[in-house]
Amino acid sequence: MSLTADPNLAAGERSAESHLMARRAVAGATVGTALEWFDFALYGVVAATIFPKLFFPSLDPTASLLASLASFWAGLAARPLGAVICGMLGDRWGRRKLMLVTVSVMGASSFLMGLLPTYRQVGILAPTLLVSLRIIQGFALGGESTGAQLMAVEHASANKRGLYSGLLGICSPLSQILANFALFALSALLSTDDFESFGWRIPFVASFVLVLLGIYIRMKVSETPAFEALKGNGKAAPAANPLGIVFRFHWRTALRLTLFFCGPAALFYLIVVFSLSYLTKNLGVPKQTGFMLLMVANVCAIVGALAGGYLSDRIGRKRALMIGSFCTLVCCLIYFPILNQHSIAMTMAVMGAFLGFTQFQSGIQPVWFAESFPTEARYTGSALSYSGANLLTGGPMPIVAVALLNAFHGSPWAIVVVCGSLNLLSFLMIATSRETKDTALERSATH
Repeated sequence: MSLTADPNLAAGERSAESHLMARRAVAGATVGTALEWFDFALYGVVAATIFPKLFFPSLDPTASLLASLASFWAGLAARPLGAVICGMLGDRWGRRKLMLVTVSVMGASSFLMGLLPTYRQVGILAPTLLVSLRIIQGFALGGESTGAQLMAVEHASANKRGLYSGLLGICSPLSQILANFALFALSALLSTDDFESFGWRIPFVASFVLVLLGIYIRMKVSETPAFEALKGNGKAAPAANPLGIVFRFHWRTALRLTLFFCGPAALFYLIVVFSLSYLTKNLGVPKQTGFMLLMVANVCAIVGALAGGYLSDRIGRKRALMIGSFCTLVCCLIYFPILNQHSIAMTMAVMGAFLGFTQFQSGIQPVWFAESFPTEARYTGSALSYSGANLLTGGPMPIVAVALLNAFHGSPWAIVVVCGSLNLLSFLMIATSRETKDTALERSATH
């Protein structure tokens, strides 16, 4: 009887363990990020509907709405700082450690947001605290989003990276569904006074329990193979200055990816934040109906994200992205004319298509960004590009849309021109990029 271990058995055990860890990684990344996005999405919904009255009542209706949406943008503005700091730490210390920190900070800030006093109770201190917590929330999410993406993509086998990327793409629409459903149910069960008094607070406070679940799941996931390989390579240890590597060797890639995602980021927030305000305030749609329309649209977005990731494994990242970008351009041109028809069925269809094709691209974004940077600067480069796009166009889009609608006396065509131009810029960035589908993630290259 041989005492030598069977190499085939050992290899099989390693493969089984690798597949198990990959499934845990994508589960932890998807669930944890969806829970964090729930808090972020919840704020977007109430910023467009409840917060103008509770935290900015001293302003006229348009100004209070703009101020409330500006507080929403403040969270997005903090994301690049969170992306840079968490990105550098994640590239130096590992993805897993940062994931546990960011989900904890996000949960604490959201919990405290649900306990805030209103303007009527403490005056100017109320919006000051609101914006401060929003900035902390955005900082945490800036590091969270990319870290979770890398945890899943770097654990995935080469032929399933797109699929795992698509699973991550469902986090945002899933959170939108949960947030809108929670507010829809509460607004239906409670009177208007009760909902504005304490009803809106319930999801913020309850989300902390869900975040604890996210922490538990992530503690079961090991560090990614790509980062472990980097640490074990004597020629290429984790970089002391990942941001310097990005700016010195990969600034063109970071800029191109940022400009690409400016389109999907702007369209996403136009639909999920501004559209609710437009439907309820300009078209007279009841809030409950608006919540329901957004829930249906986000179901379509989940399908779109999964389809985008899956298709990118079959035909490549570039071709799949070009398909999604072309479809969002068409939707952009017909969106407001269909909304203005005052047909619930037609509104549901166009919102579903628009958000579905937007999220189709977001389902490919994690894997495309990850494959575009070397391991020692991947967290920093990906986070900077992703959060930079949200800062430039994602957060400001609802504010710009409200301002343009007011400046053009209720006509949405100026909004269409802005969004269409961003979509064309995005398409151009995709067309001028290289295909990354077969790129090895366990690589180190600074030039």
